Amino acid sequence: MSILVTAATGQLGSLVVKDLLKKEKPQNIHVAVCNLAKLGADVPAEVHRHQADYSDVAALKKAMTGVAKVLLISSDTPGTRFQLHKNVIDAAKEAKVKLLVYTSVLHADTSPMKLAEEHKQTEDYIRSSGVPFVLLRNGWYVENFTMNYESWLAHGAVIGAWQGGKISAAARADYALAAAVVLTTTGQENKVYELAGDEAFSGQELADEVSAQSGKKVVWSPVAESAYAAMLTGFGLPNVVAEKLADADTQAAKGALRDDGGSLSKLIGRKTTSLKEAIQACIKK
Repeated sequence: MSILVTAATGQLGSLVVKDLLKKEKPQNIHVAVCNLAKLGADVPAEVHRHQADYSDVAALKKAMTGVAKVLLISSDTPGTRFQLHKNVIDAAKEAKVKLLVYTSVLHADTSPMKLAEEHKQTEDYIRSSGVPFVLLRNGWYVENFTMNYESWLAHGAVIGAWQGGKISAAARADYALAAAVVLTTTGQENKVYELAGDEAFSGQELADEVSAQSGKKVVWSPVAESAYAAMLTGFGLPNVVAEKLADADTQAAKGALRDDGGSLSKLIGRKTTSLKEAIQACIKK
């Protein structure tokens, strides 16, 4: 059964390919990337390579020809996501793909987060396309936090706008394995998975864990949404992205990024990466 992974050189896509290679023969795996030169040396020569980005429907359709299953990894450009996703879905329909797997966002159909709007649009379009699908509604990546580890230590503070709320984050590797499992098992058509970490944590608990493991006092410093958006803009993020991320924090304070269903750990057959393990990984780098 041939499988195509889009955005295969990205942080999530590269991990999915790695997991698929443990489950499938290399010749059954296809990758679609913007730049073939960025494919790692760990990708076997037998893997089929296609240069195709989300803006090129013709290239996407060519990459999908003869492919049974496609993983559409959501674009990382808020504001233009839906049109890009639409191109991939249209190509999948034309290529008569048997299963389209999409990485959406947690509770996309009911989420109040502005970031969820284009995911919901995409989900609706997938349903209307008639292509059999699976929706992987991924929660927050713990790396969204730990990427700031050195900054936390430097400033002695974890800063965010999620106040007293808790977030059920999991490692990117956990979500990647879930995608690989779905792509390599039968009977997945038209399923929707709400995927999140087993352990929800607050900003205070995050700061406490960083303090405990680093040996340096790091405090939780909640700020207002507008102040957080201004900070993110100051770090170089476009205004639209900063505003959506700040809004996500505000909605997370109300529970938008929490899920206690345990679907992710059930799908991957193990517990999701804990906050403690994620911080330990930062220290080992």
